[in-house]
Amino acid sequence: MKALNSLLDLIYPPRCAICQAFLQDPVVPHGGQDLPFCQNCFKDFTEIKSPICSHCGRPFSDGIEQDRVCEDCLRKRPSYDIARAPYLYDGALMTAIHELKYAQRSHLADSLGSLLASFAQAWIGELNGSLVMPVPLHPRRLRARGFNQSLLLARRVASKTGAELDFLSLRRTRFTKPQIELSSEERKKNVRKAFKVVNPQAVKRRTILLVDDVATTGSTLNECAKALKRAGADGVLCLVLARTTTA
Repeated sequence: MKALNSLLDLIYPPRCAICQAFLQDPVVPHGGQDLPFCQNCFKDFTEIKSPICSHCGRPFSDGIEQDRVCEDCLRKRPSYDIARAPYLYDGALMTAIHELKYAQRSHLADSLGSLLASFAQAWIGELNGSLVMPVPLHPRRLRARGFNQSLLLARRVASKTGAELDFLSLRRTRFTKPQIELSSEERKKNVRKAFKVVNPQAVKRRTILLVDDVATTGSTLNECAKALKRAGADGVLCLVLARTTTA
């Protein structure tokens, strides 16, 4: 098999999944697997570091080197308990996420999910007893796209952390506009009461790790957390691959 793979690499040289450059340099290793990214693209993934909001995880850039609660969370505390993301939504990672979601390149979820799972392990540790749940797509959008990118990421997180995966109990019951097209206030209204837990027993007295690809205002995560806590969840932690610096 190793010889066959080497022969295929000679006939069809591997390319970076983001920029399509030939992978002539050593591959990027991570967590026991080789990522399909060139060194330049992977170096362009911007890690989120302190100072950040201790609640929603949004990074600060005001020169004060201390984690604290941001103004939005002070005004109205979100329904989720805490949210974190390993990377900023920019550069090469933004391109990779766009390719995953809109160019039908679902195989990218393996590598991106592995990065997210490693971050989850460092942030929380083992998740035995917790439920990993993806932010659901409406059936209409799921049919159009063919897959839920959040579910693909959540599968990797669950398999690496030992948590149980549940992608059926939380449903999106109302079709909504894409959040990217809307302002901050419009996003909140767009997803209001758009989610429902159809199997409350599955989440009752459980800690939920809610997984999504990108967070901007956090409105979608907040509405999901409301539904989960109404159904009896003890806590909701939010894990997203990337987030923006502003709402």
